[in-house]
Amino acid sequence: MSPEAGAPGAGGTPRPQEPPRRDRTGSARFAAEFVRSPVATASVWPSSTALARAVADAALAHCPRPDPLVVELGAGSGAFTVELARRLGPRARHLAVELNPALAHRLAQRLEHVEVVPADVAELTTLLALRGLPGVRGVDVVVSGLGWSATRPGRADSLLPVVASTLADDGVVVQFGYTFTRWAAPARALEAELRDLFAEVTTSPTVWRNLPPAVVHRAARPRR
Repeated sequence: MSPEAGAPGAGGTPRPQEPPRRDRTGSARFAAEFVRSPVATASVWPSSTALARAVADAALAHCPRPDPLVVELGAGSGAFTVELARRLGPRARHLAVELNPALAHRLAQRLEHVEVVPADVAELTTLLALRGLPGVRGVDVVVSGLGWSATRPGRADSLLPVVASTLADDGVVVQFGYTFTRWAAPARALEAELRDLFAEVTTSPTVWRNLPPAVVHRAARPRR
């Protein structure tokens, strides 16, 4: 039997903790949760490792702080959460909000450095306020794995202005979307609203190694 991560090694030196790994059983569990509760799960299949890397690149590549406050919305089975946690380590504060209680519980068990919050993202400002956040500085990065039903782009109750209001002046929000639905009204409304709310908006090339293929929107510097 191999020693546990973190246990003392030769000479009493603590062994470094292994970086978080993608849950190999997560796809089946995610699909089962969708069947059980489609409203709370929103998607039938978790995002791929390729998409998770593209999202993390967009979120953290230009992050100016060594100890960022990162808020993840719609963490699901943790496809994005694992990649973000692997890159951030314990230096950052990483909150992951997930409505489905079974997925949230599993994620909390796997990732000890991530603060998993089993709640509705519609209560974002309250969830942050209860934790004394975002504070004077604001949230550095928001990563969204949400679908249109939760984001509600272009509507009076859209979540995007709420997200923008929590960000630091140099803060970033990252949202993925499926390539084949970019013509649809909600997708067009989302891109238009991002451009209204942020001074800088970019969209990645298509990530083909995802089912279905996807793009990553990165919006920076919220307009005040």
